Amino acid sequence: MKVCMIVTNGFEEMEAVGTYALLRRGGLEVDVYSLRGTEAVGRFGLTCAEIKPFAHFQDHSYAALILPGGPQWQELEASHGVQDLLKVFSQSDRLIAAICASPTILGRAGLLQGKNYTCYTAMNEDFGGTFHEDYAVTDGKIITGKSAAATFDFAFAILRALCGEETVQKTKEDIYYQE
Repeated sequence: MKVCMIVTNGFEEMEAVGTYALLRRGGLEVDVYSLRGTEAVGRFGLTCAEIKPFAHFQDHSYAALILPGGPQWQELEASHGVQDLLKVFSQSDRLIAAICASPTILGRAGLLQGKNYTCYTAMNEDFGGTFHEDYAVTDGKIITGKSAAATFDFAFAILRALCGEETVQKTKEDIYYQE
């Protein structure tokens, strides 16, 4: 099963790379796209190179769209392409997952209306849903994560939604995750 992640300069490394690694460990194929060609530089200077340019995004068969947080959220929100992709995923009832500052993008697009969600607390606005302080919240086809510290719970929620609890438990065992 394939999922896609969209990044640009300023992405939060822990949220992007940690989620990527856990999803791959769980058996998902993860394609990463950059709004800036074939690279993106993280908030703390990690450069991801040779990633797919978002300008060439064609594949609409992805099971999920993932938006890591960090200062990049503003550029993601301003992208007409990202906004269009959110509509496509929402209208086709596919999973949309956003963590930290990026749930703000979903909220401003109206996707959190009537939903339970979380986000970086300082970024919470009245999105028409119910805010929770939990690390990860799943409501239907929307998964939100609170912060970088929530990366594990966020990734496990995505795996649970797409692959089931057995895959989550196996992935936890593989990394010696203790609850």
